Amino acid sequence: SGNYYNQGEIRKKELEQSCFLLGIPASDVTVIDHRDLPDNPAVEWDTQLLAAFVLKHIEDNNINLVVTFDAGGVSGHANHISLYTALRYSVLHASPNASLQCCHVLVLESVNLLRKYVSVLDVPVSCLLPRDALFILTEEETERARRAMRCHRSQLLWFRHIYMLFSRYMVINSLRLL
Repeated sequence: SGNYYNQGEIRKKELEQSCFLLGIPASDVTVIDHRDLPDNPAVEWDTQLLAAFVLKHIEDNNINLVVTFDAGGVSGHANHISLYTALRYSVLHASPNASLQCCHVLVLESVNLLRKYVSVLDVPVSCLLPRDALFILTEEETERARRAMRCHRSQLLWFRHIYMLFSRYMVINSLRLL
């Protein structure tokens, strides 16, 4: 529930506001508050427990595409890496009739620090490197993403403002199929 700084309720509301701006209704947002899945950048979550939650959500909502972090978690955040690990585990251990068989999983490519903070200057490199999907946002889409990020006021520390200005992830996202 995003309770790392005891701000779980605030962060839930911020998430709903952000999703609303992105056109995602609150009814499609699921917040899990489980003692074994604490919001903590240093804690790796239990793979099987997290996989069970994710698979249930996929099945309950007839989801056919999941976008998640890769093994680097983009920023090295242990919770982000745990999501990748749980989905990879689910894909490798899925039974032939499981709901995940009908679901594609795309993982967001983690890039080095230089590429991460050159914004649109990374477009030529991203276009040349192998990937399964590449999204380059328009100015309007980038501004919408920034507005959605600004909804997360409790997390907008100084370095996240720099991130919103210079990060390629605000403009360019390259992904691979899991």
